[in-house]
Amino acid sequence: MTLLPLPAPGSTPARVLTIAGSDPGGGAGIQADLRTMALLGVHGCVAVTAVTVQNTVGVQGFHEVPGDVVAAQMRAVVTDIGVQAAKTGMLASSDIIAAVAGAWRELNLGVPLVVDPVCASMHGDALLAPAARDALRAQLFPLATLVTPNLDEVRLLVGIDVVDAASQRAAAKALHALGPRWALVKGGHLRSSAHSTDLLYDGTDFYSFDAPRIDTGNDHGGGDTLAAAAACALAHGFTVPDAVAFAKRWVTECLRAAYPLGRGHGPVSPLFRLSEGR
Repeated sequence: MTLLPLPAPGSTPARVLTIAGSDPGGGAGIQADLRTMALLGVHGCVAVTAVTVQNTVGVQGFHEVPGDVVAAQMRAVVTDIGVQAAKTGMLASSDIIAAVAGAWRELNLGVPLVVDPVCASMHGDALLAPAARDALRAQLFPLATLVTPNLDEVRLLVGIDVVDAASQRAAAKALHALGPRWALVKGGHLRSSAHSTDLLYDGTDFYSFDAPRIDTGNDHGGGDTLAAAAACALAHGFTVPDAVAFAKRWVTECLRAAYPLGRGHGPVSPLFRLSEGR
């Protein structure tokens, strides 16, 4: 696949801010974001929202970072280093969501914001209470350039159970009505097909992105990786459809390169770029 250009030695690369939780196992969250950003030649900055206690078999708990501290991290990065795009992951609480939305409006960055609306872990562990989901829809979605829910998150956010192409289109319309410029309904959890089809909608047109389904149980961090790759592409000036197309190809290759780890789901891996020497 054609990848993003690597920066020349000594030159300042594009910068992307991830506002998300930490995964001590290194498979998801800010760790997954930073791995993809680094291997795409982007300098990743971080505003930590929560410290999770998890491994490959599940999430045992998490500790929230106070909302004002999350916002302060955002301000510190943006006012000194600057960013060309940002993404959110696990936001943990209504307080944190309000703080992130408030800081984003205050900073008035004018750069793309990718919202990965993390509501539950891949193991089914709850990561966002119902009240916080309300805050996510009301406060952050209207600020988003792109939202990237999986099918479980679609069900929690708009109450639509995606089972076929028609319900996927309905879900995209319902998500877009909440205020983001673009809504992406990922089809990776629709196991009835040999292909994984993601559907992008801007309020007028639909764009479909199809890839062969990769038969692997090592898919931890796939959603984070796709959203991070999209944010990196947007930081390089890609249009949203082109950024999503790039991110889809990237996460597919990361699934091909996924490796076993621990007793549960191993991580998707961007390390394939190292083996290709590009």
